[in-house]
Amino acid sequence: QVQLVESGGGLVQAGGSLRLSCVASGRAFSNYVMGWFRQAPGKEREFVAGISWGGSTTYYADSVKGRFTISGDKTKNTVFLQMNSLKPEDSAVYYCAAGTPPRVRLEPKAYDYWGQGTQVTVSS
Repeated sequence: QVQLVESGGGLVQAGGSLRLSCVASGRAFSNYVMGWFRQAPGKEREFVAGISWGGSTTYYADSVKGRFTISGDKTKNTVFLQMNSLKPEDSAVYYCAAGTPPRVRLEPKAYDYWGQGTQVTVSS
């Protein structure tokens, strides 16, 4: 069992930056594949970024590639999502999730544990 708690969301102007954090408790996040997803009102939950078991490989949705960076700090059992050059279409609730290793998968159903989400709003 693992518990995930996200933080770092907020309101930012277009072009700005935010850094989301996801703290894992119960088991070290390095035992899992970690992913960030987002869900906007009326839309399905979508994959944003993922980091493989052990943190050696990262994956990004095309819509965020070059703007977002996922990373992990094993000493703090924390996964981060650095979001730069934010756009209004990035506005959503962002969720951290933990899934079975070894590969990052894009489908939400592949992830066993989820945080409560943190709201990101980008104004134009």
